[in-house]
Amino acid sequence: MNRPIGTSSTSLMALAATLLACAALIVTPAVAAAAEEAPPAATPTTTVHYTKETQQDYERQLAAGEIQSATFNKKIRSLHLTLKNGNHVLFIYPAHDQPKLASELEKKGITVTVLKKTEADKEATAKPVHHKLRYIAGGILVVIVIVVASVLLIDRKRKQQAE
Repeated sequence: MNRPIGTSSTSLMALAATLLACAALIVTPAVAAAAEEAPPAATPTTTVHYTKETQQDYERQLAAGEIQSATFNKKIRSLHLTLKNGNHVLFIYPAHDQPKLASELEKKGITVTVLKKTEADKEATAKPVHHKLRYIAGGILVVIVIVVASVLLIDRKRKQQAE
């Protein structure tokens, strides 16, 4: 059987499906990036990001008088420090050191607070939300659906032409 030279509808469908899949692959990261960069909805409180530090850094800041206030979370043994320059740091202290650290801070005239049990529980169970992974998974799902649909359409066209 001789086939005419030229483009068949099957090859055009395959080309269209391939172009559509490529477009989806290009658009998906752009949508995810735009969602990451979008400003959050107006919230009454802003989230403070703490930089982790070592015990040597903590002791140096304490000796230099750089610490403005301190907040203890006994449940996860963390000490949130607000420095006089506006930075926020997090120091994870060893077990049973909270009373000693609190007395050192109070001797320097630093405001010391201890989180209540409910607040400490909230911080202990707080987990970061990874929306980026959701967008990637959604993009992959869209690409898979497009590829499967194009394969089914091409297969249907081939079967119709064969009959």
